Amino acid sequence: MINKKVFKYCVFGGLGFIGSNFIRYILAKYDDCEVFNLDKVTYAANKDNLKGIDKERYNFIYGDICDSDLVGKILETGEIDIVVNFAAETHVDRSISEPSVFVKTNVLGVNVLLEAIRKSKVKRFVQISTDEVYGSIEKGEAKEGDVLAPSSPYSASKASADLLCMSHYNTYKSPVVIVRMSNNFGPYQYPEKLVPLFITNLIEEKKVPLYGDGMNVREWLYVKDACDAIDYIIENGEDGEIYNVGGDIELTNIAITYAILEGLGKDYSYIEQVNDRPGHDRRYSIDTEKVCKLGWSPKIDFVDAMSETIGWYKSNNSWWSAIKEKEDYKKYYEKQYKKK
Repeated sequence: MINKKVFKYCVFGGLGFIGSNFIRYILAKYDDCEVFNLDKVTYAANKDNLKGIDKERYNFIYGDICDSDLVGKILETGEIDIVVNFAAETHVDRSISEPSVFVKTNVLGVNVLLEAIRKSKVKRFVQISTDEVYGSIEKGEAKEGDVLAPSSPYSASKASADLLCMSHYNTYKSPVVIVRMSNNFGPYQYPEKLVPLFITNLIEEKKVPLYGDGMNVREWLYVKDACDAIDYIIENGEDGEIYNVGGDIELTNIAITYAILEGLGKDYSYIEQVNDRPGHDRRYSIDTEKVCKLGWSPKIDFVDAMSETIGWYKSNNSWWSAIKEKEDYKKYYEKQYKKK
């Protein structure tokens, strides 16, 4: 447990989806904290994600997590208390076509970060991981101590990073905590992921590309609950521990598609079945008993969260339309989603 007073946070990948939501959450909750954000500003990062925040307590650093000199300079000053790493390539589909990019950022980048933390006075380092490291779960729920069985280059890179983190705790007693989260959704999510892609397509009166039979199962977590969980674990978690964090609701992809259609007043004719992706895991499910015993549980009902998410994308058309109008996005979309 850490006694939080006036903390300086260093967030890696804070211009992405969960990272930017976390920075907003922290600055809103703690009046006396300061946040440093290092981001490479890749395709999924967006400076508009942090538009309107308190600039007096926020510091942006353009840089790459793989830059050992820069990362070391930031962390070895002794001024940073908390490090949270969101910096990662995260889209499974892209990992299938560009695996080396994922290894570089998700594995080598974490190694750079761990080496700098080992030489620093950081009180806690939170590595944001994923339930995908457990692989497809036919029955039951994955526990933190289960054998990892990643299926995609993405999940394999995240599992590798988790192992590196635990090795630094075991060898150097680095203040590492790993948070393995289920599928997040909410505001500021890049529209290549299922929820924002489907919402924005429907707003544009376009069909939604559903992989295969749509019966793949995922557990869903609203991003505001995710930020709350990370903050709670920073204060109450223990070094060297892994915590599964989920939203306690499992849905097939077709079921969440129906929920989005209903929320936007559309019928099933808007569904377009497309070829399944290679190695598509059938089901993810995590046991969250450990984090619940710690004292955290999700607070926001799924229906309310989805309604709020749909409302945000309807009210922020300029944010996502600017992304979808880019040529590289259009080319990716056309290549990725081919009709069955």
